[in-house]
Amino acid sequence: MPDLLLTPLRRIVTEKGNVLHALKSSEVSYTGFGEAYFSCIHEGVIKGWKRHLRMTLNLICPLGLVRFVVYKHQSIVIDTFLGPEKSETYQRLTVPPGYFVGFKGIAAGTSIILNLASIEHDPSEAETKPLEAFSWPS
Repeated sequence: MPDLLLTPLRRIVTEKGNVLHALKSSEVSYTGFGEAYFSCIHEGVIKGWKRHLRMTLNLICPLGLVRFVVYKHQSIVIDTFLGPEKSETYQRLTVPPGYFVGFKGIAAGTSIILNLASIEHDPSEAETKPLEAFSWPS
């Protein structure tokens, strides 16, 4: 199982519309497929904190800009931005089980996040804490 990873992704820019890569089964961050789903987040809104006990997350932002903060044992492990507009933010965040994840919509309007999850959704395998449980960095 991979540790926490931030993987740059390929963007193919074309005049008719860009192609944005997500995940290949040959990559080390691929741990199987359970389901894929999109989460939407509005500008200025923070969603968090959730820790999965068995699921590996593969998070990609194909529309907008989202800030992700990941905690383990009360310490920030990653604080990064994901979004398709720049090569430095078009990347995949792989989060193995055991980390608390929160995210905030940065772009105007609504941003979209794709999670290519290793297992199907199971509410009994995740733990949620209120926003006040961890500090959101300024």
